[in-house]
Amino acid sequence: MNQETAAPSEQAEQADQKVPAYSWYALSVLVIIYVLNFVDRNIISILAEDIKADLGLRDDQIGFLYGTAFGVFYALFGIPLGKLADSWHRVRLMTVGLAVWSAFTVFSGFAKNFAMLSVARIGVGVGEATASPSAYSLISDWFPKKMRATALAIYSSGLYIGGGVSLFIGGAIVEKWNEAYPVDAPLGLAGWQAAFILVGLPGLLLACLVFTLREPLRGQSEGIIAPPSKDPFRGFVRELVAVIPPFTLFGAAQAGLRGIAINLAGATVIGGIAYAMAVATENYQQWGAIAIGYYAIFSWASTLKRRDAPTFKLIWGTPAFLSTILGYGMVAFMSYAASFWAAPYAQRVLEESQSVAGLWIGGPGAVGGFLGVILGGRAADWLRERNPGGRLIVVAFGLVAAAPFLFIMFTTDSPAVFYLAAFLQSLFASSALGGAAATTQDLVLPRMRGTATATFFLSTTLVGLALGPYMAGQVSTMTGSLSTGGLSLLVAVPIGLVLLLIAYRTVPAAEQSLLERAREAGEEV
Repeated sequence: MNQETAAPSEQAEQADQKVPAYSWYALSVLVIIYVLNFVDRNIISILAEDIKADLGLRDDQIGFLYGTAFGVFYALFGIPLGKLADSWHRVRLMTVGLAVWSAFTVFSGFAKNFAMLSVARIGVGVGEATASPSAYSLISDWFPKKMRATALAIYSSGLYIGGGVSLFIGGAIVEKWNEAYPVDAPLGLAGWQAAFILVGLPGLLLACLVFTLREPLRGQSEGIIAPPSKDPFRGFVRELVAVIPPFTLFGAAQAGLRGIAINLAGATVIGGIAYAMAVATENYQQWGAIAIGYYAIFSWASTLKRRDAPTFKLIWGTPAFLSTILGYGMVAFMSYAASFWAAPYAQRVLEESQSVAGLWIGGPGAVGGFLGVILGGRAADWLRERNPGGRLIVVAFGLVAAAPFLFIMFTTDSPAVFYLAAFLQSLFASSALGGAAATTQDLVLPRMRGTATATFFLSTTLVGLALGPYMAGQVSTMTGSLSTGGLSLLVAVPIGLVLLLIAYRTVPAAEQSLLERAREAGEEV
C-alpha cells in the first residue's frame, strides 16, 4: 500500500492556510467543464419530443436513452477511471475524457435510429466518467478540509447551470434550424441533430485549456502526501477487467473455485431479477443494461475486497458510507427524472413551445440549482462545524423539501405555476449535493478519493439516473399519463429518509475511527 504520513504541526499549519488564487482559477475551469458535461448529457430532454416523433420511440425508450444507456456505462467505466484518477495525472485524464464525450455528442447528431443514438449515449457516458473522479480528487487537494463542501458545491453548480443552459440552447437551436431549413437542410439534418452537433463542438476546444492546468501534489491540503504511483495504468487495467463481463470471471477465478461460485451465484440472482422485470415491463434493453451494470459492480466489489482490503473496508464495508450514497441516490432518483421530464411535460401537456419551455425551465432551473447547491454547501459546512453529522441534515432537507414542488409540477395545468414549482424543486433538491459529496470524501484516505467518488456516483447513476427517468417513462407508457409517471417518483422520499437517518447516526463514529479501521485492514498510515 502507498504510505501516507502527516505531522500534526503540518496539518494545523495547512488548516490555517489561505486558499491560493490559483485554486480558485482552477476551480472555475472545472466548473466550465462540468457545465459542458451537463449540457451534453441533458440536452436530450428538450429534444425528446422531436426525437420521439422522428425515430418513432416510446416514453420508456426515451427514458432509457437519457438515463440507462448513459448512466450504466458512466457508472461502469467510472470505477477503472476513478482508479486511474487515484494514480495518474488527473488533469490529463480530464482532458482526454472531455474530448471523448464531446466527440460522441457530435456523433449523436448523425444518429438515424434508436440503436445509433444508444451507442452515442454510451460513448458520452464513458467519456464523462473521467470528469468527477478527477475533479473531486483535485478539489480535495486544492482546498483544505474546512472549505471542501463549499468548493465541491461550487463545482457541482455546473450540473445545474449546464442542465438549465442545455434546455435554453437546445430549444433555440431546434426552432431556428427548423425555421431556416424547413426542407433541404444541410447534410439532411433535423433540428435536434444540429443541436447535438453544435453543443458538442465547443468541448473539443475547451480540452486545450484544460490541458494547461497544473497538477497538485496528492494529499497536499492535509499534509498527507502520497508518492506518485510507479505503474499508474496497472491498477486501471485491473479494474477495467474486473468490471467488464465476461472478463469478470477471470478476476473471480483468482479467488479459486469459491470465487467463481460466488460470482456466478451473483450473476444468476441479478440476471433472474432483471429478466423478471423485463418480462413484466416488456423492456428488455432497459433491464439487460441494468443487469450488466449491477453484475459488474458486484464483481468489482468482490475483486476490490481481495486486492485492496483497506479501500474496500472504508467504502463497501462502512455502513455510514453506503447509507450516505444510497440516501443521496434517492434525491438523484427524483431530481434527475423531474429535470428530464419537465420539458416534455411542458410541451405535451401544457402545450408550450420548445423555446418557451427551454427558457422558463432552463433559466430558472439553472439559477435555482446554482443557488441551492451553493447555499446547501455552505449550510452543510456550517452545520458540520457544530455537529459531526450536520451535513446529513442538509441532504435530508433537500429530499423532503423538493417533494411538494415535484407533486405540483406534475399536477398543475397552469404554465406559470409549473415553472415556479420546477424552479423551487431544483432549488431544494440541489441543496443536498455538496453535503453528501463532502461526507464521502471525509470517510476515506486521500489515495482512495477517486475510487470513493466513483462509488458515490454509482448511487447517483445506477440508482438515480438509470432508474428514475426510466421509471417515470415506463409508468407514463403503461398508464398513458406523463403526470402519473412524474408522481410515481415520490416513492423515493420514505426510502431516502430511512437511509439518511442511518447515515446521520453512523457517520460521526466512522469518521472518528477512520485511521484505526484503515490500519486494521492493513493500510500503512
